[in-house]
Amino acid sequence: MPIHSSRMPAIFIPHGAGPCFFMDWNPADAWTRMADFLKGLSLTLPQRPSAIVLVSAHWLAPTFSVTGATGPTLIYDYAGFPPHTYTLDYPAPGRPALAQRITALLKQAQLPAQVDPVRGFDHGVFIPLKLVFPDADIPVVQLSLCSDLDPQAHLQAGLALAALRDEGILIVGSGMSFHNMRGYGDPRFGPISDEFDRWLTSAVEAAPEARWQALCNWAQAPSARLSHPPGAEEHLLPLMLVAGAATGDRGQRVFSDRVLETTLSAFRFG
Repeated sequence: MPIHSSRMPAIFIPHGAGPCFFMDWNPADAWTRMADFLKGLSLTLPQRPSAIVLVSAHWLAPTFSVTGATGPTLIYDYAGFPPHTYTLDYPAPGRPALAQRITALLKQAQLPAQVDPVRGFDHGVFIPLKLVFPDADIPVVQLSLCSDLDPQAHLQAGLALAALRDEGILIVGSGMSFHNMRGYGDPRFGPISDEFDRWLTSAVEAAPEARWQALCNWAQAPSARLSHPPGAEEHLLPLMLVAGAATGDRGQRVFSDRVLETTLSAFRFG
């Protein structure tokens, strides 16, 4: 693959609630600022990506798995939303050769990995990407989480893939910095989400070695388990993979908003 002169960043983005950006909501502007952030994200990149590797909170597998289809279908893995949200499309091509390369890099790092030849894109992929790259003309490969939810393994997976950033490939983690379904809409969770967000921002913005250690031990952070209940931290784990891919780059919080009474943030490395 060609080497590009500008290293691509690694970014953790919030993907909202189901197809929230493409339907009416109450209040009407609940997701507006997040949508605007996602729509403007491509303008902040050093160049147009040659491909996107996206890890979504909505695909957990026993080992790291990668979409290998040439033309992945969409998985409408949400329920109870308006009929038109089940006809949204995002015909981005896959890139089977990149999928094979990702699995090889993960295996070299002693992380079991496989290509899934039939898996499509879940809503953690196509919903935010419809805003970030609406033309759907950049190849996308989705990477799963590992169902053991081990933060260190996901940091190591990101580290194994870090070299892709020097080849024009954008690594994206799609999840939510706060994800407790009980907490959304409950004002009592506002201070809880604030406390965890302050800790998470401090961890992301720490020097790389301190960042790695902090994220490995995220569950001991203030309000951590009220923000991501035990066994349900899949919306935070994409951040670990992105942070692993950061290598020596410092991180920063690049977006934050109050949505459904909770603080939701995005983070960028490089």
